[in-house]
Amino acid sequence: MPNRVQPPASTAAPFGGWRSPITPSMITSSGISIPQIATDDESLYWLENRPLEHGRGVVVRRRQGTVEELTPAAINVRTRVHEYGGGAFWVHQGALFFANFSDQRLYRRSVAGDCEPITPEPAVPAADRYADGCVTPDGHWTICIRETHVDPGEARNEVVILPANGASLPRPLVGGNDFYACPRLHPDGTRLAWIEWSHPRMPWDGTELWVADFDPERGLTHATRVAGGPDESIFQPRWSPRGDLHFVSDCTGWWNLYAVRDGDVSALCPREAEFGGPQWVFGLSRYAFLADGTVVCSFTQNGQDHLGALRPGSSTLAPLDTPFTSHIGGGSVQSDPAGRVYFLGGSAKCGTAVIGLDPESGHVEVIKRCSSMEIDPGYLSTPEPIRFPTRDGSTAHALYYPPTNKDFSAPADERPPLLVLSHGGPTSATTSELRLGLQFWTSRGFAVVDVNYAGSTGFGRAYRERLNGQWGIVDTSDCIEAATYLERRGDIDGTRIAIRGGSAGGFTTLCALVFHDRFSAGASYYGVADLEALAHDTHKFESHYLDSLIGPYPETRERYRARSPIHFTDQLSCPVIMFQGLEDRVVPPSQAEAMVDALQAKGLPYAYIPIEGEQHGFRIAKNIERCLEAEFYFYSRIFGFDPSDPLEPIPIENL
Repeated sequence: MPNRVQPPASTAAPFGGWRSPITPSMITSSGISIPQIATDDESLYWLENRPLEHGRGVVVRRRQGTVEELTPAAINVRTRVHEYGGGAFWVHQGALFFANFSDQRLYRRSVAGDCEPITPEPAVPAADRYADGCVTPDGHWTICIRETHVDPGEARNEVVILPANGASLPRPLVGGNDFYACPRLHPDGTRLAWIEWSHPRMPWDGTELWVADFDPERGLTHATRVAGGPDESIFQPRWSPRGDLHFVSDCTGWWNLYAVRDGDVSALCPREAEFGGPQWVFGLSRYAFLADGTVVCSFTQNGQDHLGALRPGSSTLAPLDTPFTSHIGGGSVQSDPAGRVYFLGGSAKCGTAVIGLDPESGHVEVIKRCSSMEIDPGYLSTPEPIRFPTRDGSTAHALYYPPTNKDFSAPADERPPLLVLSHGGPTSATTSELRLGLQFWTSRGFAVVDVNYAGSTGFGRAYRERLNGQWGIVDTSDCIEAATYLERRGDIDGTRIAIRGGSAGGFTTLCALVFHDRFSAGASYYGVADLEALAHDTHKFESHYLDSLIGPYPETRERYRARSPIHFTDQLSCPVIMFQGLEDRVVPPSQAEAMVDALQAKGLPYAYIPIEGEQHGFRIAKNIERCLEAEFYFYSRIFGFDPSDPLEPIPIENL
């Protein structure tokens, strides 16, 4: 008989105590994030956010096979419009326009490579902020969103125009409403489309699409509302090569593609799928045009992302098969004159990358990976999409990741601890691309369930609106039911379940810990603890968000108090670890500090990790690593396992 090489026997060790090659430093040192891509002629551009450079954003260009950085070391490409930013750069005929984080001024990098500010220094530093722009066909003018901060008073948002060389001051084109986005010029430069909306709506609730005649000197005339309203969300207006306006609308309950031809609005390929997404940031792009007018688009159906091509005059969406099942940030779909398509994609075995696709041949090229690290598949957990019943009789969705490590196995009579992830937003959605920060847990013996609770996008407007008036209730319930479903299947240890989340996911986490006794521990990253405080002390973009999630304030003040974990800390019965950026303007540190005071008074075990220099979401490598190690150490003490990692202890009060 031929010799057969037997695989090495796995080492028996308790769940949580498995040794893993996926370390916190690997997660940060090998990785960047890419929030935006763009094309210009046959050049491809993308924005890299680099944790090892304190989260600095760098614009990179690939042209004729050569890759080069376009922004100098002193520049951090990032805008603070709406605080969440996005759309921080745009390009035209080799010129690059971008916002710099430190002063929030708009800069231009010329074809020759010189970087100069083209907007003035405001009297109050960083008071004028710019995002989401385009350039006139002749290259002489740029149009973008400006957000002006005044004290006292609410920030002012408007669409402005300024010379591309900064020769004169920006001047408003349209204003008066609370918010604007997506100013986009007709190919011949004579018409401008944009989106606008006002409080109390968020952009996924109701927006309006407007079009006006445009002249750089005279401004806008004959403005007309094309679509949208208080209960219709418009997403990504864009002109086709022949000058037909396209956009995405959820007027049917699903974000579908529409076109305006000869004054008539028509759906291009109606289906129960999402071709749009929640506009938390600027610069989102889920479709692009080829030269012949073909629309190449990203859409989400049954929780999975797909690419399709829609030929002119056809209503049949032809699939474009790729190995990538997650289109990050909606895919950021772009195209070039040569007929190539670019998007941000990932899969269960491949992290986020800039992908090039030839729609004709199907050839796929991975251009830039967010992580350079190659991980043996034996350490990677493959997500299982699950659907489970909810307490209100609906069905919710999640991705379940079993513990996976080729080197270890657990005792036969042991079940793994479960980590329940509640994503932020709360209108975001979890996706299936490889995330080393998640595999950090599964490769050490944790099971993970990543929940697309009610309110998540990708499942239609009705699923989003299950959360209206019910924030803190149905999202929390869905997270609990996901854990219960897995316990009933026999996948996990029902006595060792933790829940973690950031921002809105942190609120869900705190609600689960305060109003329910299902969990054994929790981790809140800059989570909301006091809804009243959030209603009083937050930025303009979200200042009325709670009107739909909770109710108008102060008319429903008692409901705010009844949903706020800070007022019911006496009901806490399990340990909590809190992480908070000290420069956070979205969820101020005062909320975490109030929760910590309550935990101390209650006498429950807790740890508090305040982070200097971080805002809403952590970007600096050493801080990301510190938080991950601290959370793991915290669980090891609470769940009673010995980590194989050498961890620096953190103080756990009341333990």
